[in-house]
Amino acid sequence: MGKPIFVGGTSSHAGKSWMVTAICAWLRRRGLRVAPFKAQNMSNNSYPCRAGGEIGRAQAAQAWACGLEPEPAMNPILLKPNSEGGSQVVLHGKVWKTLPARAYYEHFDFLLQEVLQAYDDLASRFDVVVMEGAGSVTELNLRQFDLVNLGLATRLSAPWLLVADIERGGVFASVIGTVGLLTAEERALMRAFAVNKFRGDLSLFEDGKRILEDRTGRPCLGVFPYANGIDLDHEDSLSIPEASTGLAMPVGQRCAVLRFPRISNTTDFRLLKHASWIAAPASQHFDFIFLPGTKNTVGDLEWLRSHGLAEWILDEHRRGATVIGVCGGFQMLGESICDPYAMESNSTEVAGLGLLPIRTVFKREKTTRVVQAKTPGGHAFSAYEIHVGETTQLCFDPAPFALLEDGTCDGLRANRVIGTYLHGALENTEVLAELGIIAAPTPLMPFGSLENWFAPFGEAFDELFL
Repeated sequence: MGKPIFVGGTSSHAGKSWMVTAICAWLRRRGLRVAPFKAQNMSNNSYPCRAGGEIGRAQAAQAWACGLEPEPAMNPILLKPNSEGGSQVVLHGKVWKTLPARAYYEHFDFLLQEVLQAYDDLASRFDVVVMEGAGSVTELNLRQFDLVNLGLATRLSAPWLLVADIERGGVFASVIGTVGLLTAEERALMRAFAVNKFRGDLSLFEDGKRILEDRTGRPCLGVFPYANGIDLDHEDSLSIPEASTGLAMPVGQRCAVLRFPRISNTTDFRLLKHASWIAAPASQHFDFIFLPGTKNTVGDLEWLRSHGLAEWILDEHRRGATVIGVCGGFQMLGESICDPYAMESNSTEVAGLGLLPIRTVFKREKTTRVVQAKTPGGHAFSAYEIHVGETTQLCFDPAPFALLEDGTCDGLRANRVIGTYLHGALENTEVLAELGIIAAPTPLMPFGSLENWFAPFGEAFDELFL
């Protein structure tokens, strides 16, 4: 069986996903067969596996860093929040149930066995399995239900690394406090800690590093610099701003992205570096307005209306803005959305924004697939679909957004309104240019740069963990 290595954090957004991706790339370069593993991920940023099913987008990136195709075993449980306190539970890549948090924990014993089964599958095929935790490793109130952090690491006797974020302050309290809350078994498996996202002169933290080592009794793997030049997928919507002004955008390129409460696949907009993320009507005007994907199309459409954003979008369109919807955002642009199985709403049918001649009906089965497509302008690109709706065009005048390799059409373009189910289309600079949007090309997965970021600490890592 392969060797487990666990990477946990002092908090969410400490850089665990980055660290796991870097370790995967490093071990692959060392000639080891390595695979990523995150037992439970809560994120609406997901990706379909070519062989079927969906997993967290961060775990897909980690698979690519290992030179592998993503597969459900790498993220056996994916929680996709779709309401206050409730989530759709994706188990082994397929929708299992929709549960509130308390009901989810009632299935702990069953889910733990599913997690261990997925881990054993990977461990039987790879030399090393790099496991990522979730949030903080010391959530004391959840310890009895822990199947993703140290509860899993101790079951597997996995040596582990603690990652802390220094950018936001409080690194001494977070590292020393976390270590102080560990059980004897958890402490025995801890090999080192890492200080992440340091800005400035690294030598200035030498005393800090020594203090942390003295107080924790563990070595510091390294003080990792903040990497401005490396652009990796964000794991969830915590990484996007609450709001931004977009003041650097020239006229003709002013972009706004709606920040839905249950927004999904924010990676679609990673090239729009200067876009405004808005959650209320803005006084400034925009040339392009984007409606992202969402885990609850009906709920977020109601949110648009209750916050005055539905009328604001229509006003901006009348002023000349182009409105672009992706997945759930595409569904919102139509005449109506029907929910016969009450998947998102108690209303059988709700009115859309009426900008496109389409009607969407929710189905029980989810579509998850990777596709190859081509725009009407001839630009080829890769994309993926994750949705439960089936959308019907009510008239045949509008042009499609793209042509798929199987000969079918996706989406619509009509009167400065564009809709598509294709996640990833807007991550292509040629597709954006055809829409009139200028964006600088950014490598999708700069694993070489990330590996170089980790390399100065690679020898120490090998000594501690291999």
